[in-house]
Amino acid sequence: MDKPTSFDIAELAGVSQPTVSRALRGSPSVSEATRKRIEAIATQLNYKVDKNATNLRSGHSNTLALLLFEDPTPDDSLINPFFLSMLGAITRTCATRGYDLLISFQQSSADWHVDFEDSRKADGLILLGYGDYHDYETRLGKLVEQGTHFVRWGSVQPGAREVVVGCDNVQGSRDATAHLIAGGRTRIAFLGTASSGYPEFLDRYTGYSQALEAAGLSRSLTLQVDATSTEESGHDAAQRLIARGESFDAIVAASDLIALGAMRALQEAGKRIPEDIAITGFDDILSAGLANPPLTTVTQQPGEAGAALVDTVLRLVREGTAESRVLPARLVVRKSSGS
Repeated sequence: MDKPTSFDIAELAGVSQPTVSRALRGSPSVSEATRKRIEAIATQLNYKVDKNATNLRSGHSNTLALLLFEDPTPDDSLINPFFLSMLGAITRTCATRGYDLLISFQQSSADWHVDFEDSRKADGLILLGYGDYHDYETRLGKLVEQGTHFVRWGSVQPGAREVVVGCDNVQGSRDATAHLIAGGRTRIAFLGTASSGYPEFLDRYTGYSQALEAAGLSRSLTLQVDATSTEESGHDAAQRLIARGESFDAIVAASDLIALGAMRALQEAGKRIPEDIAITGFDDILSAGLANPPLTTVTQQPGEAGAALVDTVLRLVREGTAESRVLPARLVVRKSSGS
């Protein structure tokens, strides 16, 4: 038997050949029922899409690029563990949508913004991590001006020029703080740099402040200590908080890594968790559940987040436009908060 073609599938499915092509590349313009019928016939005929021919005709590479930016970590990976938890979902969704995935590790200072799409290595970019947002924002502006198809994970801000997918940081932190208040905590500290250079942490500080206000509790500036998302920074921030001599009975940490470092500092100072000090984190990385005691935290639901990043950048590639998305966060209660 001759090698089957898309015209053979079209005849058996009772549709046009262009419909077959659109269905096999996952186009949303084909109904799910039709796509499944076409895929079943393609499987029965052992039909394989000639990616090279398809890419030449369409001008696309059928490849996405995931750019991971270095973060300070205690090991040699230099990758934020939360982003590692997203990787499986991003890879899986690309495969389901018929796309290959390039993964590239980038230094924040490098000229990453002039490479991938211009050289046709990839049809679109997914950006994870950035350090100080003010430095990153300039490069994002250049990507927008170039017409690059890209989406980043982060805080969704009104008026942003780029497309962003992120979790509801305000809601997540508000829920964590309200949970501590419901447990009887009234002097709650916040560890994390709440500034425009760290917009996700600023959103989380906003949620913390809203929960305090809703409960009629005053917000004390002496109970906020700057920290970046490393265990060492969390350890140092908790030590500085203790050294101020202010009384506190709980901590809302802007990330799990900050929380884990703070827990070590509290234990070194003879504080019991959660009896003396309750604590929550944010991200639900693997080590949060393995901590002693296990850390109450907020999950950004990395499976849903990874799929949303891929589908959003593909919408940009195929339709030229896409909306930013805010995904719900969810509180994960463990022993560190006293519950």
